[in-house]
Amino acid sequence: MSAFDERENAYENKFAHDEAMKFKTEARANKLVGLWAAELLGKSGDEALAYAKEVIASDFEEAGKEDVFRKLSADLAGKADEATIRAKMAECLIEAKQQMVAEA
Repeated sequence: MSAFDERENAYENKFAHDEAMKFKTEARANKLVGLWAAELLGKSGDEALAYAKEVIASDFEEAGKEDVFRKLSADLAGKADEATIRAKMAECLIEAKQQMVAEA
């Protein structure tokens, strides 16, 4: 294997690793925001975890975060406004990144 092939394989492996970490971080952020929303909805324990899983699953509807925002916005109508939800989503993403770095 040539040095070029080795470099190419290393780059592909790094790209795959980075994408996997991005996916895990986004899923963790969605779980965190889901747990926050569950608390606002009066859910706790297994019910809160089940709701957080629904939020995680909602992210697979389309690319980007708007699918998660729409779910949270609909579920939290009257309990949290758009700015609050978006701020909490951003906060949870930062927290998820910090957790992933701490675990690495």
